[in-house]
Amino acid sequence: MFHRLLPICGLVPLLLVGCAHWTPEPDSPPSLPPMHSILNTPVIDSDTGQPITVEALAAKWRDADVVVIGELHGHNGAHLLEARMQAALYAEHPDQVLSLEPFNVDHQPELDQYLAGKLGEAEMIEDAEAWEKYRAGYRPLVTFAAELGLPVVAANAPTLAVRCVGREGPTALDRLDPDLQALLPKQPFLSDPNYRERFFAAMGGHGSGSGGDNPLENRYKAQLLRDNTMASRILQALKAHPGAQVLHVTGVFHSEGRLGTVALLQARDPDLKIRVLTPVMVSNPTHPTYSADDLSGGDAVYLLAPLPPEYVDQSRMIDAIRQQFADARDMECP
Repeated sequence: MFHRLLPICGLVPLLLVGCAHWTPEPDSPPSLPPMHSILNTPVIDSDTGQPITVEALAAKWRDADVVVIGELHGHNGAHLLEARMQAALYAEHPDQVLSLEPFNVDHQPELDQYLAGKLGEAEMIEDAEAWEKYRAGYRPLVTFAAELGLPVVAANAPTLAVRCVGREGPTALDRLDPDLQALLPKQPFLSDPNYRERFFAAMGGHGSGSGGDNPLENRYKAQLLRDNTMASRILQALKAHPGAQVLHVTGVFHSEGRLGTVALLQARDPDLKIRVLTPVMVSNPTHPTYSADDLSGGDAVYLLAPLPPEYVDQSRMIDAIRQQFADARDMECP
């Protein structure tokens, strides 16, 4: 839902060759070549502060139960990094399950039909209400899993449930169809203080009370519904596929700093080995740098160059935002 970023190497092939010899001073990040493309996604091991190849990181994480990759939705560099990590992790741990925020749990049947060859891609996108950027961002991940016969989990909460909680508060769940309620976790609003503080700071406000009289509080509950549903779905996948490694792809706000979905997953099963890969946006791609604080976002971070600005005309940007909110209001709550 929310995104944050920061910075490394040269073109992807050059990155994997050129990072091995870097030896930075203690507590000082290495000097990195310019990032001439938004597809450059250098990876830094948070344990050492050193660049690491995708293959080496996958080998280091081969025994993890869950690998969570936070992303900036729609960033081409992030999606390329995810596809590379998926293949590298599979090479180390072939018993793999792909878990995706971009698909909602109530559309698991349609996703399964597609994986079984009973739906074409366009049919699946329509029937499963796939995200608009599916073809550009998630097609490689799903296709990789489909070709190898790997399970794909629709991990997110149903859109109707999220929107109604965001408008009316937690009691909105009580009015949902029982079949939809059955897909939700038993503790849909489990939270922790650090995540709450981060959410309200990001939203520029604070929460108090409960129910439908506090819009920001309700938005937070909707956010928790997403996180708790994803955590629950990952646990279900691990139970259904003993010994598998789950690769979960999600927006960075759901995983950065091991908060959100990661914290709720760990709370449900403290023994799980979870590894988190987090994006960091560089401020100056021609002189990419990162800090010790950036490394705290995950067990490893990958650096991204900024995308081109979406709007120069501010009035067009405002119109687009208004349209998004108008589209969201089209859905009626029971």
